[in-house]
This record gives sequence, structure tokens and C-alpha cells, in this order.
Amino acid sequence: MPGSASRRTVLAAALAAAAGTAGAVSATAAEPVAAEADSAAPAAATVANRFWSTFTDWRSGTAEGTRAVAGYRPGLVLEAPLGRTDYTDPHTGTTSAWEYARWTSPEHAPAVPATEVIASWNAHTPAGTWLQVELSGAYSDGTRTPWFVMGRWASGDTDIKRTSVDDQTDGRSTVWTDTLAVDDPASGLRLASYRLRLTLHRRPGTALTPTVWRLGAMASDVPDRFTVPASVPGLARELAVPRYSQNTHAGQYPEYDNGGEAWCSPTSSQMIVEYWGRAPSAADLAWVNPDYADPQVCHAARFTYDHQYSGCGNWPFNAAYAAAYPDLNAVVTRLRSLTDLETLIRAGIPAITSQSFRAEELTGAGYGTAGHLMTVIGFTPDGDVIANDPASPTNDAVRRVYRRREWENIWLRTKRYNASGKVVSGTGGVCYLYFPDRPTPAQRKALRAVGVL
Repeated sequence: MPGSASRRTVLAAALAAAAGTAGAVSATAAEPVAAEADSAAPAAATVANRFWSTFTDWRSGTAEGTRAVAGYRPGLVLEAPLGRTDYTDPHTGTTSAWEYARWTSPEHAPAVPATEVIASWNAHTPAGTWLQVELSGAYSDGTRTPWFVMGRWASGDTDIKRTSVDDQTDGRSTVWTDTLAVDDPASGLRLASYRLRLTLHRRPGTALTPTVWRLGAMASDVPDRFTVPASVPGLARELAVPRYSQNTHAGQYPEYDNGGEAWCSPTSSQMIVEYWGRAPSAADLAWVNPDYADPQVCHAARFTYDHQYSGCGNWPFNAAYAAAYPDLNAVVTRLRSLTDLETLIRAGIPAITSQSFRAEELTGAGYGTAGHLMTVIGFTPDGDVIANDPASPTNDAVRRVYRRREWENIWLRTKRYNASGKVVSGTGGVCYLYFPDRPTPAQRKALRAVGVL
């Protein structure tokens, strides 16, 4: 999103302000729960992932009207509704009745007591259904957060408007669009464990159901840093990933944030969806103006759009969009270095990375950005980064080579100076990973090495 404002550019200042302000919801006493051990070793001491995706996983939680289903791709469905609820869509003002059922994960204690947690999910919601993901954490001092809404989501947009939920805080942690963050990490307070709660909704009187195949979260405690240690180049390989420019869509579909610089995330998502051999059908694209090139990018923007954030850059919504294609998985995580990215590229897995920088900090970019997504597709023999950068004037110009040291630092740092000299936040290695439901042995090994499987 070159040049655009981002919620994460003001995160550090906002967290500092929030730390001194009383929240709207008070933390409650810790509940007597047994915390589940980390099932996937983290890639580093600063990041830990946990994703529920197997039949055993779905049977391990607390089911209230949901049922685990076995098969090629185990999942969770709505079997018998707990009851009905009215939901007033804040973006349309429409109130509708819905049947619902719930599933709550076991309490999970990540290997890394966290300052930030980001949930992500893979699901399909046929017309007439939608889902809500919530998270509740136990603090390191024994108190507990309330249930925070991490997303209200549907594959389509005819029943509800896909949305994050603003203004959620207990005075100690705050939800910033898609990220639950401890307000004052310097205090030593951490999220020691968490639960996820999934609520499935359907039209009353129908047999419809969402199906959820993966639900989980990335917990992290990445230290404040303006620079990171340089990694040693270890791979020369380039993946053949389709190239799409976001800038060729400038001015298209104002209702989905007007194309152009706002569409870096869905454009990157579409590149990797197509790398894995998936794409929207002609019927899926029938709504797009036939005068527009690359209608699949417009499609990705529409179906990643967050109506609260008023943009297409919600990280979990992009992952959920990709995973709506057959046999694709998608997660939001953090990586520790370019060595992790080399591990993935070696196995044939590209990654979408989030970074922000001034124009002079990334040679050859030609722009500065408060927050931007691009696709890493390989490394040169010298170790430089080969990226499909959607912030390019044409599809042919999308392939870029960026200096390794510059690129690594702007991606992994958590603090930076903006053009005004103000200290603002960086993403600390955030990336989206999309991969097949049945990865090859080499791909599975690489995903395990970076802590995802």
C-alpha cells in the first residue's frame, strides 16, 4: 500500500496511549483450566503457532451443537443449533435472525508468552451462513481477558458484510483490526495462554452449515528493534509465480477501496493462489466490468475486503480468501529471518510478506510506504531477494530484485523512523503462507521447520 495510511504505523503510539487509559471491559479472574502443550515447536523463541485441523483436534474442543467430520479434509460443521440470535449488521443496519452453534478450543499455552496474537482460519460458508472467531487469553498475572472478536467472516458478501470489530479493549490489551496486542509490553505483562471460540451461523430452519478446516493463532513476543542481524545467503532459486500489478487497477471499485495502492494484499494473494493452480471461474468473475484487465484481482479485492477497516489489508481475511479455493491451506504467521524464507522457497513455497519503509531504505523500489504486501518468489546467486512487487506500473514490471540486507531489515524490524522522523512500528516478520492440503514431503518438512505444521 505505498503511501497509504496503515493502522500499524500508529500502533506503537496508540499502544502507549492505551496503556494509560481505563478500558471499557474489566479483566476477570483466571479460570481453572488445563493448558494444552505446544504441538508444533516454534521456529524461534519469539514465535509459536498452534492450528487445529485434524479430526482429533476437532474432537478435543468443547462442542456446543457442532460436530467433527472425518475424511480427506477433517472439519467442523453445525449439527444442532444451540438457539437463535439476532445480528444487526453495522454496515447495512439490517437485523436478521440466525441459528448458531459453538466450538471452543482447549486452553493452549504457547511456548512463547505473547505480546501479540493473530488468529487465522480456513473455511467455507455457503450462502445463508457465516462464522465468528473470538479469542480469550489468560495473562501472566493470573487474570483473564474477555472474549475478543477477531473477525466476522463469510466466503461471500450477500448475508453479512465481512468485518473486523473496532474499540475492543480491557484496558490492558487491545484488538487492532486483526491483532490482539498487549498495551504495555514493557510492563512485563504477557498472554500466557489462550482459547479460540468459533461460532457457526445459518439461516433458521435450514440444514446449511459452514465447514471449518483449520483454526489457530500465531503468538509472538518479538523484541523492539530498529535493525536485525544479517543472515548468510544460502539459496539461489526462483519460483514461477504469476505477476499482477495493483496499479493497473487504480480507480476501480471505490466500494472496495478504489484499487491501486490499496490492493497490494489481494493482488499478492491472487498471485500465489494461481501459483498453486487455483483460480476463480468465469462465473465467479461475471460481476467484474469486462473492460478491466485481470478481473481475478478485482475478485480477490472484493472477497478480502474488511468493511470496518475499509480496506483489503486484513491479514486473516486474505488467508481465508486463499483457503476458500479447493485443497488450499493458509495461515498468518511470523518468520525469524530470510533463512526461513529460503527454507520455504527451496521447497517451492512462496510467501507474502508485510513491510513498511521510506523510499531511500529500499533501493530500486521507487516509493515509500506505511504498509505494503509483496510476494517473495526467490533469491539470486548473491542472496538478494526476488519479489513480485504489485506496486509496479505494469504486470511485466512486477518482478523486482531487492538488496538482501535492506529488504531483510525493513521486513523484520519492529521499530522504524518515518519520513517525519517519528518512531513508528514495523511488522516484525509477518507473512501469509499458502500451501496445498497434501504438501510434498519436502514442503511438509519446510513448513515444520518454520513452525507452521
